[in-house]
Amino acid sequence: MNQPTIIALLEKYARGTASPEEAAQVTRWLQQTSPEEFDAILALSNLPEEWKALPPISPEFAGRLETRLDAQEAGPMPVRRGIIYLKRMAAAAAVLLLAAGAFYWLRRPAPQPVAQVTPKNNPAPLPNAPGGNHAVLTLADGSSITLDSAQNGVLAQQGNTRIIKLNNGQLAYNPPAAANSSAAVFNTITTPAGGQYQLTLPDGSKVWLNAASSLRFPNHFTGNERSVELHGEGYFEIAHNKDLPFRVKVNDAVVEVLGTHFNVNAYSDEADVRTTLLEGAVKMSKGTASVLLAPGQQARLQRNGSMNLVKHADLEQAMAWKNGYFQFDKADLPTLMRQIARWYNLEVVYEGPVKNYEFVGKIARNVYLADVLKALESSGVHYRMEGRRLVIIS
Repeated sequence: MNQPTIIALLEKYARGTASPEEAAQVTRWLQQTSPEEFDAILALSNLPEEWKALPPISPEFAGRLETRLDAQEAGPMPVRRGIIYLKRMAAAAAVLLLAAGAFYWLRRPAPQPVAQVTPKNNPAPLPNAPGGNHAVLTLADGSSITLDSAQNGVLAQQGNTRIIKLNNGQLAYNPPAAANSSAAVFNTITTPAGGQYQLTLPDGSKVWLNAASSLRFPNHFTGNERSVELHGEGYFEIAHNKDLPFRVKVNDAVVEVLGTHFNVNAYSDEADVRTTLLEGAVKMSKGTASVLLAPGQQARLQRNGSMNLVKHADLEQAMAWKNGYFQFDKADLPTLMRQIARWYNLEVVYEGPVKNYEFVGKIARNVYLADVLKALESSGVHYRMEGRRLVIIS
């Protein structure tokens, strides 16, 4: 096939408008393409960025891709500077593109050889549904409201503050415009594994909560600061108020802002707490240690209390969950599986030693679990399902 035909077919396939005959043609081409045709793919500059439903290629083709990328990485500096672009385009074109995903991932094995294990047959059905907008609001009096099933409108009244579920499904607090003389009470919004939610705080600040997270906050802000407490992961767009600094308490650390956009990843099962700044300025501190962030930077607080600054953070990766996908950049298998487990509400266990793999790429968060597991298996990761328990087999 010539280049225009390739692009036209791939674009139709990505949009889901290809006929069965055209889809079969794409599949055959991906599996049988020659090295020369592969070089033609890499030469293209106008491949679509959004992809859907492309099947995995043959192991031989994947091997050629790995060999070529390794050779380019070992080349002179001008070539290495372009390697990220080549990886992104080549992987998107040929390695693995998931149904409804528009994303890819590429598994690169560690230098040590890894034994392949045949997965056991498992007749149990796979839990397929990805996560969605699910959360529970626990009020100060201990009562709770399941937000995804609650009707739109006023959910509760606390003093002069109304708690409202908007028509778009988001949660909002509507305190009176005048100063609120009533004492503040604290509520907590909690997302389960497989859930996420967006809310607007009483000051107009917006918060997006990732799966298995919680945010404790007052029904209206009083005193000389605005303070909330986060467990898990959240993205914040803070309403500017120079007289009332905003503080996010994370374990024993504090993130201080005036008005800004930032993400905090503070899951208890991760190795560190990461605050990534997109806009404005924030300071992350714990005890006497502190880091002042500029846009594009990230603070990392280790479990031992040490803190360091990443001056050129991967903003796309930090914001991937909020933008609707997972993104991995040389992530090991446990890191990848922790994210998948939270979103698909799984318990992940390992049978035998954990394989020393690295993963690079993207997966849409609306992809069904069955497709994610097929992608894992095509990358050499074998498993079996036991209800909602995912056993990774070595």
